[in-house]
Amino acid sequence: MQRVYVTGLGVVSSVGFGISDFWNALIAGKSGISEVDLFDTSSLDRHLGGQVKGFRPRDFLTAAEARRAGRCSAMCIAAARMAMDQAGLTEEQLKADRTSVVLGTTMGEADVISELEEAWVHDGAEARVIVPKNIVRCGATLIAIHVARSVGARGMVQVLPAACAAGNYAIGFAADQIRAGRADVVVTGAAEVLEKLEYAGFCRLGAMAPDTCRPFDQNRKGLILGEGAGLMILESEAHAMARGATLLAEVGGFGLACDAHHITRPHPDGIGSIAAMRRAISSSGLQPEDVDFVNAHGTGTSANDETESRVMHEVFGQRKVPISSVKSMIGHCMGAASALEALTCVMSVQSGVYPPTMGYETPDPACDVNVIANKAQAGKADIVLNNSLAFGGYDAVLCFAKPGCLPDNVGRA
Repeated sequence: MQRVYVTGLGVVSSVGFGISDFWNALIAGKSGISEVDLFDTSSLDRHLGGQVKGFRPRDFLTAAEARRAGRCSAMCIAAARMAMDQAGLTEEQLKADRTSVVLGTTMGEADVISELEEAWVHDGAEARVIVPKNIVRCGATLIAIHVARSVGARGMVQVLPAACAAGNYAIGFAADQIRAGRADVVVTGAAEVLEKLEYAGFCRLGAMAPDTCRPFDQNRKGLILGEGAGLMILESEAHAMARGATLLAEVGGFGLACDAHHITRPHPDGIGSIAAMRRAISSSGLQPEDVDFVNAHGTGTSANDETESRVMHEVFGQRKVPISSVKSMIGHCMGAASALEALTCVMSVQSGVYPPTMGYETPDPACDVNVIANKAQAGKADIVLNNSLAFGGYDAVLCFAKPGCLPDNVGRA
């Protein structure tokens, strides 16, 4: 069974484009939250978001790619090219049957769909404002196809719509394709865009904070939505060694589970999340005491943070493993969230630095966890878990490790 390594990272986010800008902003505690201007929020009671501003597709895409790609696909293509550059891979090297693309999302080209639906709803069969090119670029399945076309990948393409756990689902599935011998290289990750329907939906749910997202804080008032794309290059050990690639991190095992409880709330006892975390640890050939740091789902909602804290106690016992949530800075990027956070896990493995949870001021007795509060902290990061919980009860946990730290039976349990 092949070992799987991360060799390149690419990101489009509200705090920067490219992994260096993204990571430096996060460890400095920089916020990407600002007034949303992608759509009119005047009829809503919330107006902030982790909107990606200043992204110009033509800075990263050809003219033809920019014409046929929606905003979600454009951010994916841009992030894929950044990841390729860091990995030192060219399009000629990726033009192969054993190069695949596996991406996650929740709503894909939601802004394009919204534009089409608005025209149909208001004008029906007489609609004349429908832009024909939008019909052929609205499908969520297209984002992986656009990336495959841009890099020349001729292997399997797949889009996994696993709600806010989509990034972990995609990366874990991609790693399994390499371990199973179905691919040598996989371009993987996830993307999501801000769109009015979903934004208004979270407002109506009462899940949106009015000003600041404060994960695990006693005075937390909810999440703030965001957007972005986080992609990485995964390679088999043989492929990476043959070309002398730099190994950024090894992908360990991953755990999947479902709460089977409620469409928007996690199971109060964290049953699915506990199962997913334990499976990620055991399938990496590890024990709980081996884990150095956990990137939390950490939405800043009362239900999520209490449940996630309960899960940490159940899995790790009395040992308070350091935990942090970058959603306090970039918002909850929904389908892209765990992919963007997977990039931060790899950077923690690389640098030995835990990113901070900003806005953490008042400890909550119901969230008795070791939060990295308001300032980045150096620490051992040989083994890092990326935790995600999602609407529908999706639970997905992924393990990243410093090369050489995982046992030989990784991915077998």
